[in-house]
Amino acid sequence: MSRDLILVACSLLVWGLGEGAFFSFQPLYLQQLGADPIQIGAILGGYGLAQTLAHIPAGYLSDRIGQRPLMWAAWIFGLLATWFMALATTLPTFIVGMFLYGATSFVVSPMNSYLTAIRGRLRVGRVLTMVSASYNIGAILGPLLGGWIGERYGFRTIFLFAAIIFVISTALILLIRPQPTETRTSPQLNEKLLGNRHYLQFMSLVFVAMFAMYLAQPLAPNYLQNQRDLSLVAIGQLYSISSLGIVLSNLILGNLEHRLGYLLGQVAVAIFAMLLWRQSGMFWYSLAYLFVGGYRTARSLAMAQVQTLVPPAKLGLAYGLSETISSSANILVPFVAGYLYAINPDIIFPISIGLIIISLLANGYYLFYRLPTPKDIIPV
Repeated sequence: MSRDLILVACSLLVWGLGEGAFFSFQPLYLQQLGADPIQIGAILGGYGLAQTLAHIPAGYLSDRIGQRPLMWAAWIFGLLATWFMALATTLPTFIVGMFLYGATSFVVSPMNSYLTAIRGRLRVGRVLTMVSASYNIGAILGPLLGGWIGERYGFRTIFLFAAIIFVISTALILLIRPQPTETRTSPQLNEKLLGNRHYLQFMSLVFVAMFAMYLAQPLAPNYLQNQRDLSLVAIGQLYSISSLGIVLSNLILGNLEHRLGYLLGQVAVAIFAMLLWRQSGMFWYSLAYLFVGGYRTARSLAMAQVQTLVPPAKLGLAYGLSETISSSANILVPFVAGYLYAINPDIIFPISIGLIIISLLANGYYLFYRLPTPKDIIPV
């Protein structure tokens, strides 16, 4: 592993500790600040919109000015947004900070492009899932600390803790070195990307998969607290288990061929929804959250598949467009989940399972019978 790859992995590990401490408790904090389930869904949908808007311009800029400036900007902006959330005392001001933090997800496209450039002989799928695993190693401890801090000192203290932790992560990312951008060989590459039939068809199926897998997740903390009477500490433990599940899923599925790992990740999320829906007790909830890690792995492997479908000089833009399409599910799902939760909290889970089955059939057929064999066969 290169020096820069180690620095990115270490920075993400520390960031995972801080973000893991507060992220899973945001819906509960919104509830405490006075938001009802439909309002929480709308707020989370707005958060998803903030996450989505900057992906394409960030990917475009990473192809032109390099990935490092955008990565630095995202880390610094995320640090400032977390301090804003930590100091907020009302629902509207907290929402502003939350949306500002969501906008920092523009880092995904330039970071994926940067990791692709520094991966050496590692396969793209393996390096993306490996770095994601490093983030989630930190996120294993984060929810445990967040639940403990929240029970004793209140929600605001969780955000103060995260803001301090993010200072360390930002210091590490400022040490990475720049990477050269790809030379363009044709002025028509933009048209080639937008006219790439396989790429656009695949991304439409990725949207279906992300929507189906995410539906059962946004209001799961509220479901566990309100319908299953779990404490903040118990919910924090479950999210720590989910981070462990992401690490295991990345290490196991990330070593498989992209298409197979992507589909098995969806199966894992269907198991998560089934267990929350049909079982009760901490053992079954823990098992469920071990499987929900398939969502993050499936998303990483979908992005790895993109690398096989576009020219290298447009990889940053392609990652940006891909993240925009997949993240758009984060805009729509919370609205749908909030509406369904208000009708019947249990109904979210069977609907999610049904949509995942449809996604598996559609994605499996397209990937194995319509797309060419992936060209990313760089030896490990």
